[in-house]
Amino acid sequence: MAKIQFSRGVNEEVIPDIRLTRSRSGESGTATFIFQNPNALGSGNTEDITGMYMIDEEGEIITREVKGKFINGKPEALEAVYIMRSPDEWERFMRFMERYAEDNGLEFGKS
Repeated sequence: MAKIQFSRGVNEEVIPDIRLTRSRSGESGTATFIFQNPNALGSGNTEDITGMYMIDEEGEIITREVKGKFINGKPEALEAVYIMRSPDEWERFMRFMERYAEDNGLEFGKS
């Protein structure tokens, strides 16, 4: 089962909006995740957020690029960016996304 966590051992139940970009050469890419009102912000204890962990049967993909969005001082969203620097990292990420999409009923759409 593919899952996303912001704190180790605590699965995020909110499904993100995910945007993918890839360089023309295919050598690198970026995935931007936007979680609106995620559970990780529900307790108001944002110190527990140590990164974004994408976990499946192959292992774990980690990014530390996680930012909170606040409106009127209240946590509203989390934005996480994962940068893929090689075709192998891109392929590994896509395998995770296929599993995550299947587990959460997501579909891929080109812009």
